Amino acid sequence: MPVPGPSPAQSSLPAAAARCGAHGHGRGADAVTVGSRALPTGPALPFGPAAARPSHLTPEASPVPGGGPGGDLVAEPARGAAAATVTPNPALERIMRGPSGVGTEGLFFFTPHRAQPAAPVPEAPAPPPAAEGRPIPGLYHHPVPEPDPARVAEVSRRIKRWAVDEVEAYPPEWEDQFDGFSVGRYMVACHPDAPTVDHLMIATRLMVAENVVDDCYCEDHGGSPVGLGGRLLLAHTALDPVHTTAEYEPAWAETLLSDAPRRSYRSAMEYFTRAATPSQADRFRHDMARLHMGYLAEAAWAETKYVPEVSEYLAMRQFNNFRPCPTITDTVGGYELPAELHAMPAMQRVIALAGNATTISNDLYSYTKELESPGMHLNLPVVIAEREGLSDKEAYLKAVEVHNDLMHAFEAAAAELAVSCPDPRVVRFLRGVAVWVDGNHYWHQTNTYRYSLPDFW
Repeated sequence: MPVPGPSPAQSSLPAAAARCGAHGHGRGADAVTVGSRALPTGPALPFGPAAARPSHLTPEASPVPGGGPGGDLVAEPARGAAAATVTPNPALERIMRGPSGVGTEGLFFFTPHRAQPAAPVPEAPAPPPAAEGRPIPGLYHHPVPEPDPARVAEVSRRIKRWAVDEVEAYPPEWEDQFDGFSVGRYMVACHPDAPTVDHLMIATRLMVAENVVDDCYCEDHGGSPVGLGGRLLLAHTALDPVHTTAEYEPAWAETLLSDAPRRSYRSAMEYFTRAATPSQADRFRHDMARLHMGYLAEAAWAETKYVPEVSEYLAMRQFNNFRPCPTITDTVGGYELPAELHAMPAMQRVIALAGNATTISNDLYSYTKELESPGMHLNLPVVIAEREGLSDKEAYLKAVEVHNDLMHAFEAAAAELAVSCPDPRVVRFLRGVAVWVDGNHYWHQTNTYRYSLPDFW
């Protein structure tokens, strides 16, 4: 495949990560401290509305989300030394510069042997328009521009036709819930560098299929922990085909059409494998097995009415989380991160932290929704309150801190990896994962049909 070009500029990947993507190991560069390691800094690329850098890398100010709509940033007093002076790097800007709109020339790929036009000095971006909904006060996140409305409308139209007509995943009485999920806006926000709507549909079908399985097997629409293992195993064979004898294969194949979850998985996976390489498809199957293992752990606790320790809950959430979504960012972006780069322990840490942070964000935004469901629904604030003897409000606010720690760890790990492995494909993949993290928060904040915040402030 050709060498990938840049992902959009609103990513939360620290600017410090990118300078070494152009300079190899960045010797002689100015440095900032990430954890205990000094890392070279990059030019001031725009990350969020005022080109704000992540708070744990910004010596002069720490942007935190305000309480009003749109997630306005309020600077907190400085901690640490003054920011280092940095110099622009045109080669870096070619790799990391984001698009100015759909169809921007050179958005997705460039050829190393072809001369590139000189990059103009980018102007400071205008703040994104105020989004719907209220961000959780104190939650560390990066506001993003509104997703392209034309793409949102087309993805929404196509996915509803697929879900309702092609795989019959949703009966008419669930139509309002399907529309309220706003999956088109969700996926366009998470994958703004997708070359075409067809690429966006790869992620959108898989997202809907995963939610059909969750709803029908685990939660809202007839789900139950009883017998979940057998149902999940058979559904997983729609992703990872059974290789059996000629006598028994027809019976297995027939089961793939027997219910909405299996029909959805089978169809979404067929579309995915047409666009993905064998390595990308196998990677996704592995991550879906992780997801299903997490489902089973949570179901086992529900059956035995066990409230896990906080550390146990966080371990479960590393598997029962969003990981399969950002891990396909290269397929949706129209390129491939080779298996040997994806499998690096440092890359696996980045992906795991991204999945963990976004999943705890989901716990926080869905908190009131889950409290209204029958029985005890495990989420991080509930587990902290039960295990650490805190009030509901204290536990919720502590869960916000856990999320923020995970986000800072994710960004620091991504920065360190981009420094140590400045392959443009690695840098683009890291940036794509960070954009996905930002888009995922945007969808939770703005989906007021599904989510509302507790009255803790």
